[in-house]
Amino acid sequence: MILEIDPDSPVPPYEQIRSQVATMAASRVLPEGTRLPAIRQLAADLGVAGGTVARAYRELEQQGVVTTRGRHGTFVEAASPPRRATEALHSAARAFVVQAKQLGVDRDSAVDSVRHAFGAIEAGRTR
Repeated sequence: MILEIDPDSPVPPYEQIRSQVATMAASRVLPEGTRLPAIRQLAADLGVAGGTVARAYRELEQQGVVTTRGRHGTFVEAASPPRRATEALHSAARAFVVQAKQLGVDRDSAVDSVRHAFGAIEAGRTR
């Protein structure tokens, strides 16, 4: 599993992990039944504290994205595609709002940025 933590991002590391795993599960990059790395292993791989990964896994479990089976590990949970898509969208929106708040951007400006991005993509522009 390939995850990246941006230490310069205003988004907390646990949220970066949670968001990336949720997106990969929703898009089936991580199919149902995939075992996630152990907390200690992923923390070591990413250079973060074990509590950071534990919090991300806990939130993913609360969202129904993963299930923890004690010592057997943490696994991607089965969910219907619409539910996964909705969860991925909510995850991305949450990460966006956290970053906007940390940058001091107000709600109207953030929503305008989303509208601008939609317009650019619909017009075939990438920026």
